[in-house]
Amino acid sequence: MVVYLVLILSCVVARPSQAQLNVGFYDDTCPDAESIVTAVVRDASLSNPRIAPVLLRLHFHDCFVEGCDGSILIDSGSNAERHAFGHQGVGGFEVIEKAKAQLESVCPGVVSCADIVALAARDAVALANGPGYQVQTGRRDGLVSDISAADNMPDVSDSIQQLKAKFLQKGLSGKDLVVLTAAHTIGTTACFFMTDRLYNFFPGGGSDPAINPELLSELKSQCPQNGDVNVRIPIDRGSDQTFNNQILQNIRSGFAVLSSDAKLYEDGGTKSVVDSYFSAPSPMFGPVFETDFVHSIVRMGQIGVKTGSQGEIRNFCAAFN
Repeated sequence: MVVYLVLILSCVVARPSQAQLNVGFYDDTCPDAESIVTAVVRDASLSNPRIAPVLLRLHFHDCFVEGCDGSILIDSGSNAERHAFGHQGVGGFEVIEKAKAQLESVCPGVVSCADIVALAARDAVALANGPGYQVQTGRRDGLVSDISAADNMPDVSDSIQQLKAKFLQKGLSGKDLVVLTAAHTIGTTACFFMTDRLYNFFPGGGSDPAINPELLSELKSQCPQNGDVNVRIPIDRGSDQTFNNQILQNIRSGFAVLSSDAKLYEDGGTKSVVDSYFSAPSPMFGPVFETDFVHSIVRMGQIGVKTGSQGEIRNFCAAFN
């Protein structure tokens, strides 16, 4: 799963906002809201076992353009945000729409699509045996969906300095960068994103010398030169269906699949975060990856939220009212 954040063109750093968000926002107005979303996500996983990383990625991509406001869900034509190059391969829209339809049948005009996306991501993490956590709700749906707003989505070829800067622009730290990138533990990527790293690495061409030779052989077999670039491969070698910190161990050992993941080990700050999950004398005394992930994804879910009288509550997630 190529999951990253977008840099908003602003001289002011965007800070996560908790304005009027709270756990249990729908307890009085739609008490079954969260259980309805959970049931829909669980049902979707029965027909598509790989839905968990899809929904997690959808949440990331929604938050990092206009904020966590459901802007990526709008399908109003070719200029809608969801069709941006930076959103290639993003999916899960039908799951969100199904949950919305069920919610509208019992609580019309109450639960936002933006909140459904955030709740579905939480349920997706749980499906992959990741940590459970509470989601603050109360987001409203945005009124803008513009393909050009996603022009600056970070890329797998970005330097570590670019990645850190883009996270900082969203009010997120280098540590957030590491633990949110580690969500790739349950992701897949297309060979399209591997071509340069395997066959045309800059500078000098050839393959990225940072790739462990054992992994390089595997990747070239899975993504042969001039082969099908749409073939998907796991990003977390050896543990691609369970949410854990194995991907960080892979990064330490030269087994990072994506170039952008590998770059976390090129910077002193992010390298120290990666190492911190493995270098403590005992897990009891070191940082806990799952706990840190929860803190970071909750912070991410507060980026650019619309609350109160801002935005709207859509009737259908793919269209403005």
